[in-house]
Order: sequence, then structure tokens, then C-alpha cells
Amino acid sequence: MPCQTSVIRDQQLIQIVDRALEDAAKRSGEWLACKAGCAQCCSGVFAINLLDARRLRAGLVELENIEPERAQRVRARAQESWQRLSLSFPGNISSGILGDDMDSKRRFATFANEEPCPALDPGTQTCDLYAARPLTCRVFGPPVRSAGGLGICELCFHGATDQQIAECEMSVDPDDLESTLLQQIEQSGGLSGETIVASCLAAG
Repeated sequence: MPCQTSVIRDQQLIQIVDRALEDAAKRSGEWLACKAGCAQCCSGVFAINLLDARRLRAGLVELENIEPERAQRVRARAQESWQRLSLSFPGNISSGILGDDMDSKRRFATFANEEPCPALDPGTQTCDLYAARPLTCRVFGPPVRSAGGLGICELCFHGATDQQIAECEMSVDPDDLESTLLQQIEQSGGLSGETIVASCLAAG
């Protein structure tokens, strides 16, 4: 059971990120094409950290209490997805933790690039766990700085100049609260590293 203080601080982190997203979206205006039903970014497996995984599992439990049939569909999709992906998973199949050696990282770079996220409802093309989605999903769309520069969704900012894109940059977690929370999870749970959505939702 996660520490209540840690859960509260994670909620604070989500509020910070969501406010930053709202601000970036306002500055982006029509450059930002993201809307409900646009699910291009929901295909292709990506790494999530243990904080994201904890949030997703809690979101699924909450959905089970409110809409059990919908939650069961999510879990079934996750189990089917994990059954496929575990056959060539570049990491520990038992824990679902991705390998951090160079060979595992190389394999993950081209791993399951067409696999839909199990949280995605295939009918509505919307996320069944939207409120609990990982930070990667929350910040996708507006310009976000990384080692490679400013990253944006390929569907957004068509015709925008580099300066216009830079003016819409999103400041995700300026106080690095996420790293502190991750450290607490790793110290209390004994696990460290990253996993994927299918693995963390398939259990249970």
C-alpha cells in the first residue's frame, strides 16, 4: 500500500503538470491539433516509470469500482497485449522491468511499435484511464525539451516557425518532484527501473 504522503505528493505533481499543459495549450492555440479521438500517440509501446505504473494500477482499481465491465475490458486487453509482448520483451518477464543494458535498450528501440495501448478503447479511440495516464501521455503534443531539443507531436505545429514553437514550450516539472517520488517508491518497494503499460495492467 503506497504511503499516503507519497500519493498526495503525486497528486500535487499531476496538478503541476496539468496546469503547465493548460498554459502551453493556450499559448499553442490552433497549432495544437490534439483532441479526443486522435489516438496516433497511443500506438507503439513506450517506457513508463514505477510512479506511472502505480498511478495506472490505482486508476484501474477505481474504474473497477465505478464501471467494472469497462475495467474488465481494459484488463483483458492488457493481458492479451502482455501475452504477445512478453515473448520478445527486452527485460525481466516476471517483474515486467525493462533491461537497462545496451542490448535491451537497442531491442526496445524497435519493440512493438504498432502495438496499441491497452488503455485505449478501440471503439471510441479514447483512453479508459485518462485521469491516471502516465506523464509521457500528459505532456505529449506541446513542445517539451529533451536531450534532442524541443519535441512535438508530428500532427501539431504545421507551418510554425522554430521561434513560434519555442514560445509554446511546456515546463513539465520544474522542481523535479517526480524524481523524489520515484526514489521513495524504489526505496520502499525494492524495484527500480521502467516497465510498460501492458505489463503493469495485466496483473491481477
